[in-house]
Amino acid sequence: MKNRRDFLKLSSALAAGALFQPQDLLALNKAKKPIGLQLYSLREDMREDPQNTLRMVASIGYKSLETASYADGKVYGMEPVFFKKYIEDLGMRLRSAHVGGPRNYEPSQKQEALDWWKKAIADHKAMGAKYIIKPSMPIPTSLSELNYWIDYYNSIGEIAKKSGMMFGFHNHAREFEAIEGHIMMDHMIEMTDPKLVCFELDVYWSQKGGQDPVEYLERYAGRFPLLHIKDEEEIGASGTLDFEGIFKAAYKQGMKDYFVEVERYNFEPLESVQQSFEFLNNASYVK
Repeated sequence: MKNRRDFLKLSSALAAGALFQPQDLLALNKAKKPIGLQLYSLREDMREDPQNTLRMVASIGYKSLETASYADGKVYGMEPVFFKKYIEDLGMRLRSAHVGGPRNYEPSQKQEALDWWKKAIADHKAMGAKYIIKPSMPIPTSLSELNYWIDYYNSIGEIAKKSGMMFGFHNHAREFEAIEGHIMMDHMIEMTDPKLVCFELDVYWSQKGGQDPVEYLERYAGRFPLLHIKDEEEIGASGTLDFEGIFKAAYKQGMKDYFVEVERYNFEPLESVQQSFEFLNNASYVK
């Protein structure tokens, strides 16, 4: 992006329905860092006008995307092949996707649930995604209940691996609570097969759950190819997270991709997403 004025001018034009060619956006997109965005950050904009919103995301300088929409074989209402070409024409790529799967799961329904995941994995492979991530789960009431979820995740991971993808799980704060004396997140990491299941550490929710994200990355080194970079609002706004320490620890243990996620805003969502990008783009410790 040349400067803030260019972005604001482009945003206004896109909001008015003006059409830009991909090269117009790429001329603005000067960022060299592969900074990613979880599109849940722009959930209302993506719901109302996904294609123009993606153009604005590209104009900010984001290179990698993580989606948060999958229904009836489509992503944000677009067919997988169309979505892949659309974002690649804008200079971006899909690296990961949050996919919830069947709303409720019981061991007796395992095969039906796995058939659903086979279709979801095939669709996201067609979009070029490397990771398919379950964003949340019901909190089990017993360790045995948690264990059947772990078995389920290993089975999904087998399907993903056969397709050349990786299945993973994204945490919130509650996964750091204890079940029968076992920290739920620790137990999941220790009991899942590392060849089949990875984890996407949400650094904000980790800290909210009482776990220092730097220490957690060091404790379970190698299990976190993905990170959610999140703050109270815009990245860096609160001053309460040690982003330099987080990035250093994340790179050391093998992080492949990271995604900005903004859930609460001081500004309009696109402005918050832009400010978060600028914070990371200007940080010397972010590669």
